[in-house]
Amino acid sequence: MSHNIEQETLNALKIAFSYMPKAIEVTKYEYGDDYQRILDHIETVREALLLNDIDPEEVDGDVNPDSSPNSCY
Repeated sequence: MSHNIEQETLNALKIAFSYMPKAIEVTKYEYGDDYQRILDHIETVREALLLNDIDPEEVDGDVNPDSSPNSCY
């Protein structure tokens, strides 16, 4: 089931997600006691993107096409 939001809001969400740390980078050593809260926030944004048919793994390429590596498919 899709929960589509306005395109402008979706673009803002994609931009914000592109600046978030990757979940694998969030550790207790790096982020202290806030690490779990940060992981929860990352997951919340990922879920919102998925609900709007956006692949979170492709967001960086959508937002910054000039600085993204070319696909090797």
